[in-house]
Amino acid sequence: EVQLVESGGGLVQAGGSLRLSCVASGFTFDDHVIGWFRQTPGKEREGVSWISSSDDYTYYEDSVKGRFTIEIEYSENTVYLQMNSLKPEDTAVYFCNADHMFYNYWGQGTQVTVSS
Repeated sequence: EVQLVESGGGLVQAGGSLRLSCVASGFTFDDHVIGWFRQTPGKEREGVSWISSSDDYTYYEDSVKGRFTIEIEYSENTVYLQMNSLKPEDTAVYFCNADHMFYNYWGQGTQVTVSS
């Protein structure tokens, strides 16, 4: 069964850190662009960061540059999003996405709540 499963969300105070995990099953991350998106109620899902497994190119949305780091751990078939210096405006449900030439998969999301 093909699945993306996120974990690592939770409640943290402003300035704290969390590390989100996205584990793939049923496929590997070869030749994918793997991204993290976030969504708050009433707003559209927005891209936060992504990484290409072909060349390790990474992208960060301006508001998270310098605070978030995305990386692929191929031995674990996992993509991590290290989030430091968290702010209340980072509060959202975070989703993992794996994009391939022939398909696109989403995880179920993990809630991140940053208290002020």
